[in-house]
Amino acid sequence: MVQTILIPMLLGFSVFMCGMKLMELALHRLAGPYLTRVLERSTATPLHGLAIGTATTAFMQSSTAVTVIAIGMVNAGLLTFPRTLGIILGTNIGTCITTELIGLNLNKLAQPLLVVSIGIWLATALLGEIKLIPAIRSASWLSSLRFSSVVLCGFGLLLTGMGMMQGVGPAVQESPMFAWFLDRADDSLWWGLAAGALLTAAVHSSAAVIGIIMGFVTLGAMPVELGIAVVLGANVGTCATALLASIGGSKAGQYVAWSHVVLNAGGALLFMPFTFELATISAWISSSNAGQIAHTQTIFNILSSLIALPFCYLSVFRKSGPRTIMS
Repeated sequence: MVQTILIPMLLGFSVFMCGMKLMELALHRLAGPYLTRVLERSTATPLHGLAIGTATTAFMQSSTAVTVIAIGMVNAGLLTFPRTLGIILGTNIGTCITTELIGLNLNKLAQPLLVVSIGIWLATALLGEIKLIPAIRSASWLSSLRFSSVVLCGFGLLLTGMGMMQGVGPAVQESPMFAWFLDRADDSLWWGLAAGALLTAAVHSSAAVIGIIMGFVTLGAMPVELGIAVVLGANVGTCATALLASIGGSKAGQYVAWSHVVLNAGGALLFMPFTFELATISAWISSSNAGQIAHTQTIFNILSSLIALPFCYLSVFRKSGPRTIMS
């Protein structure tokens, strides 16, 4: 079990997380100087915040990063709690881009992306540090091109790690522990929600957990309905990082983290009774099992955010915290 499941899974997870962090850091360097100003100036209403949260998370490829930035801005007095409500709703929608890309089964592109990214990075090194062409060594686009190559490299590593983790599917399918879990899940899909929440809280990546589930349902090792329950649980587990980031911060910053919990946990509890309906709707959209899991994640997050959006306009939320933003 250690050699066939644990070691390959840990190795694949390490490669996956390395790719995720490379993408996040490179995109933050590209957008970081503008992100804080955008969040500060463009969140006057929850609807504006939802749009900005969706766009920034889709670009950053990390809902956790945007949520943690929002908590930090609230703790610093640069943003009020009411202005973060729309951002939190938007991060849940924007993060679906990652799972949709994983659901496209782009693993074959991993090696070409790595080769292209390394080639671009070496080209920027020759033009920049080595000063092969002095006239363009200080061009501003050179830095952007270099960070873009790191983004490509990160995405290639993400796909490589995902393929490695999904490769242990047959061994997991034969393990007694997995058989025990399937037996319990046959009685109640709530076991799937609990498993998704615990796994995601432990690894701090809902995309990794959802990607593994895509591999399992593709192999037929797990029913699609159970995979959907795990996905709903993964959305609950992803709140753990925001709660950790809020520890020691202001009360308003803690409110931001708990609003994230209420949105995801409330949405999961609301949609759990409709797991089979979600499976039916996603099957209309895609014939691929992996695609159905990705589409379910998207449908869940969009509907949860849209259902919660009107509540953000209630006076109890709009009047909480200071009315002005510190400059």
